[in-house]
Amino acid sequence: MSEFIVEMEHIDKAFPGVQALDDVSFSLRPGEVMALLGENGAGKSTLMKVLGGVYQRDSGTIRVFNNEVGDLTPNMAQELGIAMIHQELNMCTQLSVAENIFLGREITKNGVLSNREMRKHSREVLDRLKINIDPETIVGDISVSKQQMVEIAKALSANARILIMDEPTSALTAKEIDDLFDIIRLLKSEGCGIVYISHRLEELQHIVDRITIMRDGKFIYSMDYADTTMDTIIENMVGREIKEKFPHVECRRGKKIFEVRNLNAGRMARDINFELYDGEIVGLAGLMGAGRTEITRAIFGVDPSESGDIIVDGKKIQIFKAEDAIRSGIVLAPEDRKRDGLCTKLSVRENIALPNLDLLCNLLGIVNRRREREMVKRMVENFSVKLTGPEMIAGNLSGGNQQKVVVGKWLARDSRVVMFDEPTRGIDVAAKVEIYHLMNKLKQDGIGVLFVSSEMPEVLGMADRIIVVCDGRITGELPRCEATQTRILEYAMKFESKSERLAV
Repeated sequence: MSEFIVEMEHIDKAFPGVQALDDVSFSLRPGEVMALLGENGAGKSTLMKVLGGVYQRDSGTIRVFNNEVGDLTPNMAQELGIAMIHQELNMCTQLSVAENIFLGREITKNGVLSNREMRKHSREVLDRLKINIDPETIVGDISVSKQQMVEIAKALSANARILIMDEPTSALTAKEIDDLFDIIRLLKSEGCGIVYISHRLEELQHIVDRITIMRDGKFIYSMDYADTTMDTIIENMVGREIKEKFPHVECRRGKKIFEVRNLNAGRMARDINFELYDGEIVGLAGLMGAGRTEITRAIFGVDPSESGDIIVDGKKIQIFKAEDAIRSGIVLAPEDRKRDGLCTKLSVRENIALPNLDLLCNLLGIVNRRREREMVKRMVENFSVKLTGPEMIAGNLSGGNQQKVVVGKWLARDSRVVMFDEPTRGIDVAAKVEIYHLMNKLKQDGIGVLFVSSEMPEVLGMADRIIVVCDGRITGELPRCEATQTRILEYAMKFESKSERLAV
């Protein structure tokens, strides 16, 4: 009898024009956490969707609990004890926790829903996981991290023995990540096999037993985590050596480009004052919920401000909506690029052209196609966007290339200030380095760069100056040479009401 609960051998899967999986093998033992690693587009999610029954393999064999299975469907996978928790949670936010846990498997008596039984069983599985959530709570009223816990509870209520987690920590605080790891350790102790997909490689040391690396749809290698090194993992993921994780570039600080004076916008942006200079990158650090995103949204005109002045190149400007900020040379690459930064169903060309129609259209409103082609070509070349052509659908780009398009479309306007909110969230290590190079290029071109990040190494590695926010107020500022994790944390927890730790 095999020691593995999952064995996938010589799996092939092709989509029109793309060989997504090419002779891939994968295995999972009971009671282990297997990290499935690779760049965006390596085939990780496709392989797991084959296991979960979302896609059918073209060839190869799959064995689950020592039994060979044919083409799986989602229902068949669920019956086999396979559950997948996607990065983008698929919850019915208007329903209760108990209703979500039993969605599609409702308990009935005499043809009538037994809400009492569903609440009872929900409480049992939540208690087993030590999750303090009332089963009657509406899912839309709880945090993303709690919703993720409900997804895990849902899987276990269906007797899942194989759990696939795709980027489970991408939107969690450090405390929430610790809670998730405690649950993973509990599931391991009960014999559950867990496939863990993540770009946060620093997490692996806390929970992972083995790793499997994929690249370009192919299996590269599998081994015990204890027998490898982080440098070896990264090199095998990207196919080359990454010599510098944070490629910081020194520039002479020049003139003041941008200034915010006494900005107030709601409870989480109070009396904000700071400047950006030519030749520097400024990091905005703080705890989750400290107000960093709210500050960028207020500057960009997404959220209304109550008072304050915004100055670009010495000129005071009025911002009442995002269009005002864009015309004044201030742009924002938002945290959720797929929802707020891109039209994922449209082409790269259309995404670049849409916010710049005022530059591309004549007086009759007709788009100058020659000017449009030149704008798209210049953006793609300047930012080294990897794509098959300008008509490629933006949603099919990798995470790093999507981020480049989000920024590039704004810089076609000769923007003066670029704000990034969590610029590397959900992208692989090589794509992160590309984004860092992009930030350096903007700095060298004399453009003001402000970025929000919950990853402490990223802030320390890339920022020339760090502004720390706590409870909607700036509580400290540190030059690069004086910045340490301890000093940032001191400012980030300045008010006693703060008990969370920085996400690192």
